[in-house]
Amino acid sequence: MGNNRQGTLISFRPDIKVLDCTMRDGGLVNNFAFSDEFVKDLYLANIKAGVDYMEFGYKASREIFDPSKFGKWKFCDEKDIRAIVGDNKTDLKISVMADVGRTDYKKDILNRKDSVIDMVRVATYINTIPAAIQMLEDAKKKGYETTINIMAVSKVSDEELDEGLELLAQSCADAIYLVDSFGAYYPERIERLCDKYMGVAEKYKKKVGIHAHNNQQLAFANTIEALSRGVSYLDATVSGMGRGAGNCYMELLLSFLRNPRYNKVAIMAFVEKHILKMKQEGVVWGYDIPYLMTGILNSHPSAAIQFIKENRTDYTAFYQELIDNVL
Repeated sequence: MGNNRQGTLISFRPDIKVLDCTMRDGGLVNNFAFSDEFVKDLYLANIKAGVDYMEFGYKASREIFDPSKFGKWKFCDEKDIRAIVGDNKTDLKISVMADVGRTDYKKDILNRKDSVIDMVRVATYINTIPAAIQMLEDAKKKGYETTINIMAVSKVSDEELDEGLELLAQSCADAIYLVDSFGAYYPERIERLCDKYMGVAEKYKKKVGIHAHNNQQLAFANTIEALSRGVSYLDATVSGMGRGAGNCYMELLLSFLRNPRYNKVAIMAFVEKHILKMKQEGVVWGYDIPYLMTGILNSHPSAAIQFIKENRTDYTAFYQELIDNVL
């Protein structure tokens, strides 16, 4: 296993792409209610920081999600993105995420020539891969870069995962993402999974990405472990802002990467201006004991999110409740 490292941890890898998903994963924390100033400043900070992609949110269906209950970045209308970026005459590429079964993709995803979006990321579970492939083909036909995120793989058997990866590697996706949805993985497991994903991807000339959650304070460690195995698309969020325990910290990742193009100072200035205020206003995310518990038990963080909302602190009782549900 040890001989698959791509370069050393202090060498420069030109194939690395950093993707900021603060507004998409972070939007799950505040129902996508970001101010235009927040979004514009994040866009400018990402340009200054040399970040490769910025994900503006979801392309969610208005038939399924009530627009009065969410901010506009749940839907990412073209006019709303353009109000921030104009024609985006910059090196920063724009992405959106489309969930299988939750997106009217044929209608709501325009042709690339009519859009300022560069990349469509499709999110799927293992049992919806055929539908995900249809979505990928639609986006590719329309002219977009495409990636696929297989969610909740920590619940999937090796056989199913092998079959799913083989199907996706043969699809038109440019990159396949390893997603630690529940923050359940340790670096050793990430190492083995990356080798599996890379083996299939290289056969079909695809790239691999990593999207990590921070339930066990391992999102950054797992991201750089994946990077060391040859994974090249790296997801991160400013101050780790994301659902539940959050994600890999952008500030940490940019500080670690040896590419002189990346500039962590721009992100730190953004944290100073916006993230501190957001936390003071009571928006909650990040490592906490209840998320640690769901991570250890490889379960969805929804129970922990509810526990924190209710201001509960009876951790031992909560742990027993979780164990009863898992067993």
